[in-house]
Amino acid sequence: MSTLLIHHPQYAWLQDLGLREDNEGVYNGSWGGRGEVITTYCPANNEPIARVRQASLKDYEETIGKAKKAWNIWADIPAPKRGEIVRKIGDAFREKIQLLGRLVSLEMGKILVEGIGEVQEYVDVCDYAAGLSRMIGGPTLPSERPGHALIEMWNPLGLVGIITAFNFPVAVFGWNNAIALITGNVCLWKGAPTTSLVSVAVTKIIAQVLEDNLLPGAICSLVCGGADIGTTMARDERVNLLSFTGSTQVGKEVALMVQERFGKSLLELGGNNAIIAFEDADLSLVVPSVLFAAVGTAGQRCTTVRRLFLHESIHNEVVDRLRSAYSQIRVGNPWDPNILYGPLHTKQAVSMFVRAVEEAKKQGGTVVYGGKVMDHPGNYVEPTIVTGLAHDAPIVHQETFAPILYVFKFQDEEEVFEWNNEVKQGLSSSIFTKDLGRIFRWLGPKGSDCGIVNVNIPTSGAEIGGAFGGEKHTGGGRESGSDAWKQYMRRSTCTINYSTSLPLAQGIKFQ
Repeated sequence: MSTLLIHHPQYAWLQDLGLREDNEGVYNGSWGGRGEVITTYCPANNEPIARVRQASLKDYEETIGKAKKAWNIWADIPAPKRGEIVRKIGDAFREKIQLLGRLVSLEMGKILVEGIGEVQEYVDVCDYAAGLSRMIGGPTLPSERPGHALIEMWNPLGLVGIITAFNFPVAVFGWNNAIALITGNVCLWKGAPTTSLVSVAVTKIIAQVLEDNLLPGAICSLVCGGADIGTTMARDERVNLLSFTGSTQVGKEVALMVQERFGKSLLELGGNNAIIAFEDADLSLVVPSVLFAAVGTAGQRCTTVRRLFLHESIHNEVVDRLRSAYSQIRVGNPWDPNILYGPLHTKQAVSMFVRAVEEAKKQGGTVVYGGKVMDHPGNYVEPTIVTGLAHDAPIVHQETFAPILYVFKFQDEEEVFEWNNEVKQGLSSSIFTKDLGRIFRWLGPKGSDCGIVNVNIPTSGAEIGGAFGGEKHTGGGRESGSDAWKQYMRRSTCTINYSTSLPLAQGIKFQ
C-alpha cells in the first residue's frame, strides 16, 4: 500500500455551484428549511464540510403542495418540449461537471474520476431522455370489430418520489429524474443525509434551468431529511411512484408501506454479485475486471463483485495476480486525480468491515490480502481478499458494503451456475470464457438469474442505454434505459368506435 496523504480542502469553490450559507452559516436542504441542522463530513479525514438544515414535516407538506401545483403546468407541456428542458438540464451539468464531481468526491469519498463520471452519467441520461421524449407511446392494435380502433395511451403518473443512497448521490437521482420529467411527472427527492450538500447543489442547478425557462422550480423539489421524511413519502398517497435505492432491509419496509396504500414502487436494493472465470478465460481481462469491480468506489457500489469463482485449474494463478495488482493500488486523497482508491463513507462502514473480516475468519476463511483498518486519518481500510470459505458460508451470503472479495474454486459449469444463483440477491453477474455455447447457456433460462448478465466484462460499470436493476431481493425495479420509462407512466387500453353500429367483442349478441 502506498502512503496516504490527506490535505485539507478549501471550500470557497462551493459558491461556484450556487451554494450559499445563510446568516447562521447553514445551507438549506428544502424550500422552507425549518428542520434540524446536521453536519456533513469528509470521509477522507472525518473533518466537517458544512452544516445543512434538513426539512421538517411542515416543510415537506409545503413542498409537496408546490410540486403538485407545478405538475398542472408541466403535464400540459408536450413531451418533446419537456425533452428540450431536460436537454438544457444536461447542458447545465456539463458546465458544472468538474465542480460537482469534485463535491461528490469530497462529500461521498469516491475518487475524483468516479465523481466526475457520476455527473457524466446524469448528462448522458439527459441526452438519452431528450431523444426518448419523441419516441414514447403505445401501439395501435388490430380490433376484431369492424369500424373500431384499439390503441394504448400512456400518461404520466403525477408525482414521483425519489429516495437515493449515499454511494451514487447524483447518478441514481439523474436516472430517475430525467426519465420521470420527459414522461410528464414532477419529482420530489430525498437524498442521503450524509451527502446533503450534493443534493442541494444538484437541485440548485436544475432549479436555475427551470426558472430560466419560466417554469416553477418546484417541478424538481428537494426535501433533505432522515427516516421521518422517507417514511412520510412511503405512506403518502400523493406520491404516485416511489423510487427507492438502498438496502434490502429498508427497501422491504418501504415496499410494505407503499403496498399498504396500493401505491407503486420502484426498488433498487442489494447486490451480492459474482464473477466466474472458466479455464479458457483470458486472464488479461479477468484480473483488471475483478480489480475494478472489487476495489472501485472502495467496494461501495451495488454492482461491486463480492464473490469470485475460479476454475480450479487457474485459481492459484489468478489469486497471485490479484494480490500483486492489489499491492499496486494507489491509495490516498480521493480528489487527487492520480489516486485509485479512497475511503469508506463513514466510521460505521469501517466497523462493518472489521466485523465481516473477523466473521469470515471464524467461518474458515483465510485473508490472503488486506483485512485491516489503515492507520491514517479518515475511513480507510485495506482492500481485502479472502479464500478458503465454503461457497454457501453465511458471511458469503450476506452483502457487506466494503471492499471484501471472497474467492472460491469450482470444477464444472453446472455447479458454479447454481452457486451464482443461490444468494437471495440478483443484481449483476459476469462470466469470462471463450466458449460460445457456454455464453448462451449463461444468458439462457438455466444461466444467471440476475438483472444484469455480462460476458467478459466486470459486474459494475453499466451503460445508461440498458435497463438497470435486478431480481429477487434486489427488488425487481428497472431504471434508466430500454423500456424503463414505462414504470413512470400509467397505461390505458382505449377502444374507439368510429362506425354507426355496436358490435360486441367475442361475437356476443345482447339484444
